[in-house]
Amino acid sequence: MKRSEQVRAFRTRLAKVVEVGASNDPVSRAYDFFITAVIVVNLTAAVLSTFSDIRNAWGGLLDALEGITVALFALDYLLRLIAARYIYHKPTELEGLLAYVLSFGGIVDLLSFLPYYLPVFLPAGAAAFRIFRIVRIFRLFRINAYYDSLNAIAEVFIRKKQQLLSSVFLILVLLLGSSLCMYSVEHDAQPEVFDNAFSGIWWSVSTLLTVGYGDIYPITPLGKVLSIVITFLGVGMVAVPTGIISAGFVEQYARMQSSESIAQEIDIHFIKIRLEPEDAWVDQPVAELRLPRGVILTAIHRGTEVLIPRGDVVLHAYDMVILGAEPLRDQQHVYLKELVLRKEHPWNGQLIRDLDISRQSVIIMVKRKTRVIIPNGNTRLREGDVVLIHTKQLIPGGVRVEL
Repeated sequence: MKRSEQVRAFRTRLAKVVEVGASNDPVSRAYDFFITAVIVVNLTAAVLSTFSDIRNAWGGLLDALEGITVALFALDYLLRLIAARYIYHKPTELEGLLAYVLSFGGIVDLLSFLPYYLPVFLPAGAAAFRIFRIVRIFRLFRINAYYDSLNAIAEVFIRKKQQLLSSVFLILVLLLGSSLCMYSVEHDAQPEVFDNAFSGIWWSVSTLLTVGYGDIYPITPLGKVLSIVITFLGVGMVAVPTGIISAGFVEQYARMQSSESIAQEIDIHFIKIRLEPEDAWVDQPVAELRLPRGVILTAIHRGTEVLIPRGDVVLHAYDMVILGAEPLRDQQHVYLKELVLRKEHPWNGQLIRDLDISRQSVIIMVKRKTRVIIPNGNTRLREGDVVLIHTKQLIPGGVRVEL
C-alpha cells in the first residue's frame, strides 16, 4: 500500500474514532466514553475549586486535574483538525478545516482549552481570559451527541423551532405592551419606582415569568386591576412554549418507537457479495453503481471494518458488499430447489443443455466448492456440485429453499 493510501486510511479511521462511534466499533465507543469522563472531571474540578475549604485542602490536586483535562481537550482538538476533511467529507483540506473550525462544536472545542494557555503568552490579560474558561461548560453538548435519549431534546427544538419562535414573539409583544401600560398608569403615583419604560419591563418580566420579585408593584386601583389581567395573560403565554415542548417530546418518542417497530416488522431480504478484482464494481464510487430500483447498498465490510456506503466511498477488491431488497409486493415467495449431485446421480458429467428437465425448470446457479458458476448450456455438471433450480416440479433429492 502506498504511503498516501496509508495516511488516508489512518485519517479515515481517526475520523470514525473521534466522532460519535457505532455500537459495533469498540475503539470509537471507548473514545466517546473517555472524552465524556474527561468533560465531567474537568467541570467537577472547576465547581469544587469554588469552595474555599476544598480549595485549601485539595487545591493542588484540582489544579492538576484541570491541567490534565485541558491538555486532553487540546489533543482532541488537534485530532479533529487532522481528521476534519474526512469527518465532513470535503474534497479539499482547507474546506474540511474551515468546516470544523467555524462550526459551533469547533469554536467550543477551541475555547475549552485556549483561555487556559493564553495567560502564559499574555500575562496582562489573565483576568479576562479566566472569564472565557466558563465556555468549557458547552462541551457538555458533546455528551448530548452520545446518547439517543439526550438527542431527543435537540430534535424537539429543531422540529418545533417555528412554533417556539412564534410563542417567544408573542411573549415579547406582551412584555412590551404590559410594561408601557403599567408605566403610563403608575408613573404619576410613584415616579421614583416607575421612572422609565425599563422599570415597566422589569416588572413585566418578574410578573409574567415568575410570581413577582417584590421590589416593584402597582399601588393604584387601575394598576392593580391591570396587573391581574396581565398576570392571567402571562400564565397563558408562558404555558404555550411549555405545551409545544411537551407535545414535541411525546411526538419524538412516539416516532422513535414507531421507527423501531417498523425496523422489526418490515421483511427486507439481504445478500452478501464478495467483490473479486475483475468485477465491474471495483474502484467505482457508490454513487455511480446504478443499482436497480428497489435494491439498496446497506453496508460494506472491508476486513474488520464496516463502512457506511456514502456516495463518495470507493469499492475495493475483496470488499464484502451487503445488498438489501424489498419483498415481492404480491406477497408470493420464490421457491427454489437445491440439489447436491452425488456420485450415482444421473446428471453427473452431463451438459446442462442435455438434461431431461421441464421447460418450466431453470438452473440458475451452480456452486462448485468455493466457486459460484453462472450456468449456460455448455456447463458440465460434476459430482459434489450444488445446483440451484427454479422449478415447480418434483425433483428427487431436492430441498426447497425459500427466498
